Amino acid sequence: MSPNGIPSLELNDGTSMPAVGIGCWMGVVGEGEHVTTMVQTALVLGYRHIDTAAKYGNERSVGAGLRASGVPREEVFLTTKLDQKDHGRVGEALATSLSKLGVDYVDLYLMHWPMASDDAGKTLQPDESPTFVETWREMENLLATGKARTIGVSNFSITTLTALLAHATITPAVNQVELHPCLPQHALLAFCAAHGIRLTAYSPLGKHKFAAHPAVASIAAANGPPATSARALLSWGVQRGTAVVPKTVRAERMAENLQLVRLSAEEVGVLDRLHAEPGMHRSVCGFHSGELGGSCFGWTYGQLGWEMTLGGVHL
Repeated sequence: MSPNGIPSLELNDGTSMPAVGIGCWMGVVGEGEHVTTMVQTALVLGYRHIDTAAKYGNERSVGAGLRASGVPREEVFLTTKLDQKDHGRVGEALATSLSKLGVDYVDLYLMHWPMASDDAGKTLQPDESPTFVETWREMENLLATGKARTIGVSNFSITTLTALLAHATITPAVNQVELHPCLPQHALLAFCAAHGIRLTAYSPLGKHKFAAHPAVASIAAANGPPATSARALLSWGVQRGTAVVPKTVRAERMAENLQLVRLSAEEVGVLDRLHAEPGMHRSVCGFHSGELGGSCFGWTYGQLGWEMTLGGVHL
């Protein structure tokens, strides 16, 4: 249990990760005082898990927020991620991230996406080098340096994880994916649990696209005050054994998001089944493309192992 009362989740290497963190994807790439203020405010309020990425372009601002908070570095679980363009230079990429963050190590380093891109920004296909298996081998070597305490992946499916695990010496500790009641990923959760991989949910509130749904509103009201959909949805995520990293720049929302409640088995079941309603089972993220019959960053849904059709609608 963290000092703020937030439960910690044990990873397969014995590391403890706070179950609630602050996500640092701001909707646009770039540094800014708003990022620094958000991170500083979150840490002062009691957050001890910060999630950013090289691709977000804001690691300097995140590091500034960490220092401005006055919270000792060793009390903070800090995650950043390897960009697609850096799959062939993992060690250099981590060194750059550490320099920007102003820290000596990160607690968790994730491969942000399974696909790599070349220096011109062209996405490489699954059989082109560096493959995600080759990149993972480089990430495994980081552990001996102490500059990344734990390693994992992001946006991996059962298909891509199965391919990775067939060649991995070290099993990823974490797989960070889009996860909320409209995309609950029940099968992926079970697969990861069976292999000792912890899921972290990005967009755990579904970008508030179903916050007003009667079932969500009812559960929120029954567990107030504060009777917020965010509180209900984050509590559902943590009760499933996943970590959640919502993003908000508003201090009052940050504080509310730390106030987890214990949902009843019936309430959990309602949220578990919400995706089964017509039109509900889908991604809410904006990275989907209609190219190639449905794709993301140059890989088809089939290559990613995602059971989706155009627009991120689940099959």
